[in-house]
Amino acid sequence: MQSRLKGRGLYVITDGPRPNLLEVVALALAGGARLLQYRDKTQDHVRRLNEARAIRALCAARSVPMIVNDDVKLAEAVGAAGVHLGEDDGDIAAARELLGANAIIGASCYDSIERARKLADAGADYLAFGAFFPSPTKPHARRASFDLLRQSATLGLPRVAIGGITPDNGSLLIDAGADYLAVISAVFGDPDVRGAATRFTQLFTSY
Repeated sequence: MQSRLKGRGLYVITDGPRPNLLEVVALALAGGARLLQYRDKTQDHVRRLNEARAIRALCAARSVPMIVNDDVKLAEAVGAAGVHLGEDDGDIAAARELLGANAIIGASCYDSIERARKLADAGADYLAFGAFFPSPTKPHARRASFDLLRQSATLGLPRVAIGGITPDNGSLLIDAGADYLAVISAVFGDPDVRGAATRFTQLFTSY
């Protein structure tokens, strides 16, 4: 299976709304983030549109793909690189039809290899598994096993690990096969956002 997502590294997910969102996004990108997801669950459509446009510009300046969480129409409106879909966010085919053949469409597989197989067959560009550790963002999230990363290698798509990941435990997931470490609070909740991103980025340098 072919994926439109290349490479590996830190995948940062925004924790807005926050007044300094653009500033911390710039810092995370400067720290080496290789993929960024704009995630905002509010209904402030005007602010979200403006933020997404501004973040897309920041990402473009560093050749980092920007993915929009859940909202396919917002992704289309701002010219995002793609969209990330959870289990209640619509199907891959509909997103592909709207965003085009080159869009990066990621999908949450949670703790299920069966779901991963279905999404791979449906045309996902990456498969996200987790939570692997207790997550401050989603404290009641389903827990995934490290073996799930190993099993999913046969699907031939980039694997994203998420959930409670820190610079101290991230190397365990890379060892198990994660191509990207998806992080929210361990980067955007750190007083030194650039430094936190750099620490994650350095985990990949020895592989």
